[in-house]
Amino acid sequence: MPNVVFITLDQFRGDCLSLLGHPVVRTPNLDRLAARGVAFTRHYSQAAPCGPGRAALYTGTYQSTNRVVFNGTPLSDSLDNVALVARRCGYDPTLFGYTDQAVDPRVVDDPGDPRLRTYEGVLPGFTCALDLTGKRDAWSDWVREAGYDIPDDPDAALATEGERPAEVGISTFLTDRFLSWSKDQDGPFFAHLSQLRPHPPYAAAGHWAEAYDPDSVDLPIATSHARHHLHELMLSMPMLTAPDSEEDIRQLRAQYYGMIGDVDAQIGRLLDDLEARGVADDTVIIVTADHGEQLGDHGLTQKMGWFESSYHIPCIVSDPRRPAAHGTVVDAFTENVDLLPTMCDLIGADIPYQCDGTSLVGFLDGAPPPLWRQAATWEFDWRALAIMMDDSVTEAGPRELERMSLAVRRSDDVAYVHFGDGTWLCYDLAGDPTWNTLIDDPRVVCGAAQDMLDWRVSHRDRTLSDTLLMGGVLGRDPRVVPAVRT
Repeated sequence: MPNVVFITLDQFRGDCLSLLGHPVVRTPNLDRLAARGVAFTRHYSQAAPCGPGRAALYTGTYQSTNRVVFNGTPLSDSLDNVALVARRCGYDPTLFGYTDQAVDPRVVDDPGDPRLRTYEGVLPGFTCALDLTGKRDAWSDWVREAGYDIPDDPDAALATEGERPAEVGISTFLTDRFLSWSKDQDGPFFAHLSQLRPHPPYAAAGHWAEAYDPDSVDLPIATSHARHHLHELMLSMPMLTAPDSEEDIRQLRAQYYGMIGDVDAQIGRLLDDLEARGVADDTVIIVTADHGEQLGDHGLTQKMGWFESSYHIPCIVSDPRRPAAHGTVVDAFTENVDLLPTMCDLIGADIPYQCDGTSLVGFLDGAPPPLWRQAATWEFDWRALAIMMDDSVTEAGPRELERMSLAVRRSDDVAYVHFGDGTWLCYDLAGDPTWNTLIDDPRVVCGAAQDMLDWRVSHRDRTLSDTLLMGGVLGRDPRVVPAVRT
């Protein structure tokens, strides 16, 4: 079995890679990893914010399947996940960081269990070697032991990272812990490195805070069409609204790019270590993100709504055993739901039947699958935002809350957004990639809506749908299906 290093970069936009020709950002180590693997340049998260995005990533299922609709929505214990798959294959899957998965309350007997009061739970199946949830005590204690006085509030401590050397930053700390642990592993290991950055607060560590001149960064995309009522709701929330002044938005983007430089440097340290110890050729590395970042586009920051900035993310898969496609840049539409099936193929595991995604191994072997998807799809549920703004929303019936949702189908030329309340938007991406030109031609809109319906129909739960207990079975025999819990 190979070693596996599964890296997530939190809130990392897919266009912020120098290998894609970004005009400002420099990512030499991600480029270096792509040269010894395959880069998927039109790769998308399936949901936002963190909890929903990670639920899709870890289980290989769309939000409409796993039903994790916001941070704190429990992840059903019935769903298989990447850690459980790895454990069944003989690994001890080990976590550095966090997974942001709320526990299924149906498996908790004690009503006082602290897991019932947080969304920052650890995904079932992982051994947690470094816990960076909550106040991130492991990191803050380490910084204080190094002689630095930092605020008790974890976000305030992160907001002052630029005042201290990057060598005591949270990205360096996580990488240090992994490198120390990996040296002690006798057999094949499976590690999940869940880096917090480039997540807010927008403050890079040490010299990375000055790595990008605010006057030289690119500016965000403005909105030039009439806003949907969800867009207006998000713009009314200070935590989601971009700064008003150009100076402040330039500073925000410069700090975000600095955080990218920091995590890119950590990936370089990891690659150097694996090569120095002679295990690089035995190690599969996967890098992606849980979702993207608006970064001021359409007047928003963070990750909400339906715009591409919140869902287009990086994906690099490096398998030294598959050199045929090394250095390839794939522009087919790929999704985070594809990564669990891909990992299963890479470690020799059965792909869970729940998976909505498809393995990317064909691309790694230089033989792209013949019938690949022609669009990417993602979903967003905003009931929690509505409740934050108006407590009376909680009085709405469950069906009304379900209408506070949307799905997006993004093809080469068109992005169709269908809202649960019956409204819709259809964007002309062929003529305007900034998501500002709307289409009202009924032929185009109806075709896009039909494509969305086709996607819905073909991605329903199929756990037992291929089984027929009538004088035999159709498809697989349920008696040989591995248990989800082992």
